[in-house]
Amino acid sequence: MNWSWMLPPSFSTVSGDIDGIYMVILWITGIIFFITEALLFYFIFKYRHKEGRKAAYDHGSTKMEIAWTMVPLVIVLWISVVSKGVWDTVKVDVPPAGLEIIVTGKQFEWTVTYPGPDGALGTSDDFETLNELHAPEDEAVVITLRSEDVLHSFFLPEMRIKQDAVPGRDITVWFEAIQPGDYTIGCAELCGIGHTTMGGTLTVYTAADFQAWSSSQAQQQQP
Repeated sequence: MNWSWMLPPSFSTVSGDIDGIYMVILWITGIIFFITEALLFYFIFKYRHKEGRKAAYDHGSTKMEIAWTMVPLVIVLWISVVSKGVWDTVKVDVPPAGLEIIVTGKQFEWTVTYPGPDGALGTSDDFETLNELHAPEDEAVVITLRSEDVLHSFFLPEMRIKQDAVPGRDITVWFEAIQPGDYTIGCAELCGIGHTTMGGTLTVYTAADFQAWSSSQAQQQQP
């Protein structure tokens, strides 16, 4: 079955696990939704107004109330347990960086800071791009996410990355792309009047092409 109308194609090492959790939650909530709506229409029809029938007060059922409280609790706890491994992979177990960069959000653009030839961030040979993130394939890109002004949300849909950028905090987020190409960067948090214009492009290269691009950018931005 083709579900591409629901999610964009994914091109990161963790996207399969994330999509799996998403589909599990979608099926559970979808089934519950249709059962609930079917019961709603059934009761509307069964207990509709009829001449001569008097309404009666019903206190309810304690057993039913316990059941419809416990069943959602068990489902939510089960989802939490099966999601923990994916959560740890995405949020906790950050791999060694193939490329370490800084992404800073501000109204209404993304600034990306790369290490220069010395390979270290925070030195004089760092260079920047605006609304463009360039990365190699098959290497972990570890991002320090920042905001200069308000709350933004760094969104790479094809990499299944969505992380708030909070003023005054450095937040780590990472991805590893598996295919060269151009992908979407967005802001998924309403951040002001220019929010809809706050976007950009993630370009993924082969390792050799990225090295060539990085070297040329460093040379161009030297004083």
